Amino acid sequence: MTTSTDQRPRAALFDLDGTLVDTNYLHSLTWWQALHQNGHDVPMARIHRAIGMGGDRILEHLLGSAHDPSQDQRLRDAHHALYATWFDSLPVLDRAADLLRAIAERGLRIVLASSASADEVEAIRAALGADDVISGATSADDVDRSKPAPDLVHQALALTDAAPGEAVFVGDTVWDVEAAARAGVPCIGLLTGGISEAELTAAGPVTVYRGPPELLRSLDSSPLAGKAPRPQG
Repeated sequence: MTTSTDQRPRAALFDLDGTLVDTNYLHSLTWWQALHQNGHDVPMARIHRAIGMGGDRILEHLLGSAHDPSQDQRLRDAHHALYATWFDSLPVLDRAADLLRAIAERGLRIVLASSASADEVEAIRAALGADDVISGATSADDVDRSKPAPDLVHQALALTDAAPGEAVFVGDTVWDVEAAARAGVPCIGLLTGGISEAELTAAGPVTVYRGPPELLRSLDSSPLAGKAPRPQG
């Protein structure tokens, strides 16, 4: 997708893991540990590429439709317990909070749209320290289907009173781009989640930036300002 917005958007929807906080590899590690503890040998590279899906999707994606779903809750609980040990030290990406404040100063409503659980979202919000500019948040607990389904994006839009064409989604995975596209919302891709620029670009975001600092520097010429996307190189 290479279309531009026709006017300044009213809302900015943000993924969290890999977009505002540097946690994709923590999720990869703790999912690997949870799977390994329960007898599943899944390469960490495969797990990393699945991060961004919610817990309702990731296990079938990694283990296949023939796996025993009766173990899923135990695996999800094990991952959550392992990941929760990091709640007090989640690494915030450079300039992430500054980016949110700069967007809010330009009059856009900011809503978080994450496939994480509600308590994970709360831990990330505490680490970000930017609740003064965040209008609301959705989590996997709020919807029946997580990314790449569009449910979280629809739910986030409902919190902004903006139409799909009046919002921009910012995420770091192909699942973010796919969920936004299914909801009719243009997506900005960030390379902070460990997905290659070629793969992320192929998913169809309007443009790609290296991370929050580059997007912040380019904010007034970005889709968040209603500008056409920069050429893909």
